[in-house]
Amino acid sequence: MLVISLYAYAFLSEFILIYPVYALLFTDTGLSVAQVSTLFAIWSVTGLVLEIPSGAWADAVSRRLLLFLGPLLIGLGFALWVLLPSYWMFAAGFVLWGAGEALVSGAYEALAYEELERRGQEHRYAGVMGRANAFALAAAAAAIGLAAPVFAAGGYAAVGAASVLACVLTAVTALTLPEHRPRGGERSLGYLAILKEGAGLVRRDRGVRHAVLLVALVTAIWGALEEYVPYLAAETGVSTATIPLLVLLVWVGITAGGLLAEPAERLPSRPYALLLALATAAMAVGAISGRPAGFVAIALAFGTFQLAQVLADARLQARITGSARATVTSVAGLGTNVMTLGVYTAYGAASSYASHGVTFALLALPYLLIALLVARSRQ
Repeated sequence: MLVISLYAYAFLSEFILIYPVYALLFTDTGLSVAQVSTLFAIWSVTGLVLEIPSGAWADAVSRRLLLFLGPLLIGLGFALWVLLPSYWMFAAGFVLWGAGEALVSGAYEALAYEELERRGQEHRYAGVMGRANAFALAAAAAAIGLAAPVFAAGGYAAVGAASVLACVLTAVTALTLPEHRPRGGERSLGYLAILKEGAGLVRRDRGVRHAVLLVALVTAIWGALEEYVPYLAAETGVSTATIPLLVLLVWVGITAGGLLAEPAERLPSRPYALLLALATAAMAVGAISGRPAGFVAIALAFGTFQLAQVLADARLQARITGSARATVTSVAGLGTNVMTLGVYTAYGAASSYASHGVTFALLALPYLLIALLVARSRQ
């Protein structure tokens, strides 16, 4: 039941039909590009501010509770967008969305790992999370495919209602997740004590600190670059109708990477580092080629980075001890968000002077440094 509920939660949380069209809603409401940019900033800042506090709350209270509340906040934000479209309602929706994501971040991984550990199956964590990511990607693809006909039939109201329904179903699914927390002892720690314990663990334990940094670095770079894949596809000169097919190819690679997590879970540090280095080379060659065929290499690179992300998360979870698991995981989430913003900034700056292909290649280079540091590590 645990694994099935985790997969259902991952799928439903990404089966949001308003994703592909909410930018159009903003435009049709009369917002300028500058105003839309401020909304994205509000979204990002909300997540950054609440990431660690919400992780500590999950450890102090209940991870299942936060997994229930998070989607409801997000769904409420979508409802505000559709029912009361205006700049301030969009801003309120993004605050709710950022808060909802922060509640889920850390709590999902912590609950999954500890429930598997309670069953003596913590070795399955990487495989389970890899498949959960694959279900999430499949849901996003399905939502994109369904958004057009649903929008044509009922406009923003229809895609909004479908998105709110998906959020409610996600929350209901959270209630089916088992959660066995200790009574007294660790569970009796208050919020501030949990927050202090999590921060102290990251500060004192070198292995945990390195694992947190690895998760943040591996996740942030490819996660940010993925947003620019359509621009890279357009630069190859293919028709507009072909661009989604190249993007789909990349998604297939990412999905495959998640599905390979279980057999690769016990990969030693040096082979792990070699995978990162090979993926960097594939990304650079595929991006600089400027040809549609180069997307085969790009898809392989993205798939490998996804695999590396899942493995990095599994190694972090295996190193965390004590009652602040969600808090420590949220520290990694905060690092990921900060570094992602850095990659966005770097991409924007580089794009004024270089092609998308060259920019992709340059921003993938830090993976070589990460690979070198992992290879030299004794962990």
